[in-house]
Amino acid sequence: MRTENEMMRMILSFAGADERIRLVGMEGSRTNPNVPADRFRDYDISFLVTDMASFQQNDKWLDAFGRRAMMQKPEAMSLFPPELGNWFSYLILFEDGNKLDLTLIPLDELSLYIASDKLLTILLDKDGIAPPLPAATDRDFWIKKPSAACFDDCCNEFWMTSTYIAKGLCRDELPFAAYHMEAVVRPQLLTMLSWKIGTETSFTHSLGKHYKFISRYLSRSEWEMLVRTYRMDGCSACWAALTAAYELFSAASHTVAMRLGFVYPDYERSVTAYVRRMRNM
Repeated sequence: MRTENEMMRMILSFAGADERIRLVGMEGSRTNPNVPADRFRDYDISFLVTDMASFQQNDKWLDAFGRRAMMQKPEAMSLFPPELGNWFSYLILFEDGNKLDLTLIPLDELSLYIASDKLLTILLDKDGIAPPLPAATDRDFWIKKPSAACFDDCCNEFWMTSTYIAKGLCRDELPFAAYHMEAVVRPQLLTMLSWKIGTETSFTHSLGKHYKFISRYLSRSEWEMLVRTYRMDGCSACWAALTAAYELFSAASHTVAMRLGFVYPDYERSVTAYVRRMRNM
């Protein structure tokens, strides 16, 4: 596996030799001082270029970065609509295990790029056109303090949708039950847990992409209970997962309500009683 120094030297050497590339930036975990360094971090690199079309004609130029195990070009896919406007990205997994997420950006969209991410760092600026940037920060990804309305909506969505899980389990419809757990109930549970953590950290921390650092901020018992919610390989396991989710959400939401002065909704008891009756049936 190539080292970080080898990868960065290769990327900057390539960019320096290509006149179409005028500026190179880096974003993501490698610019975030709060993310522990390890060999699995991607290289999130952006090339600001004068001629997008010449790069997109074929992928031969990418061979300079190493042998690819596979590559994905999100903006060229039919199943998933593009989301980057005029930008074009290459998600490249190399045979040596390194991962390069390379984005091509028209040079005339420099200001849009600069404003897109507070974790952005300029690595190469051939023309001195980039403005001075503040130190990289993950502030944009800090836990957001909820309003009373958002808190109430989270509770409402969690408790109402949880009844769909119970209905699916009563019918032995595991895919239906598991879908509602993963698509709706779990996101609300993780949101509520993040708000609880926010009240303990003054809303000045990030839990990382898809809550990957949440275990750092939970007690041992909370973490073990959250892990139980992921065991859904059968109806019995799903019932146990739902029960754990109920207990965890209830405790977290009551804490958030108390600390932020919110009114806790009164339907938790009736929903849990309803689901208990369904299971007993």
